[in-house]
Amino acid sequence: MSATKTERAKALRYLRANDRVLREVIDAVGPFAMKVERKRFAMLVRSIISQQISTGAARAIRLRLETLVAPNGITEASIGSLSTDELRTVGLSGQKARYLTDLSLKISSGEVKLNRIGRLSNENVIRELTQVKGIGRWTAQMFLIFSLGRLDVFPHDDLGVRSAIRDLYGFDELPCKDECFEIAEAWSPYESVASWYCWRSIDLRRQTNVDSAS
Repeated sequence: MSATKTERAKALRYLRANDRVLREVIDAVGPFAMKVERKRFAMLVRSIISQQISTGAARAIRLRLETLVAPNGITEASIGSLSTDELRTVGLSGQKARYLTDLSLKISSGEVKLNRIGRLSNENVIRELTQVKGIGRWTAQMFLIFSLGRLDVFPHDDLGVRSAIRDLYGFDELPCKDECFEIAEAWSPYESVASWYCWRSIDLRRQTNVDSAS
């Protein structure tokens, strides 16, 4: 379930009051406008597709996959009906094709109860999803944030979050896990919101650099 307008406003007040650096990012970026993907299976498929490839390549593969399974859309049934070779025709590696097949099988069989997963705690959601081949903790955390709309998830291994922390908080190199958690201590229980602003701060910096160069 998406956070309500009141919950989002409360999160911003909390973060602004507890972290001066993040307060400046919030002021620069503007309102918290994270969108939640309600199609849970499709979200996991996109996450697997996106692993270790560029955003552009992932988007191209996803669009070809959507065309392949049209008009049914990306569902456990439509993906499960395809062979590994058929999945590979859209540009997926053999390994990722097997991951999608395993995801479809585990959800169709009820081994992973995707329709009930929103009732679980964060850690239990992670435990449930990581039964699937190709889904690790980071992918499960992205699902918690962008599909279940959880506000209290800190993806400390995310390169974007670590890069933003480095740039915003004056680290010479990418911060380690302990350093990231030390910074994020001020964000709890709204780590997801703070992480979203970390990602947006990178976008803002890129846009500023483009504007400066033009």
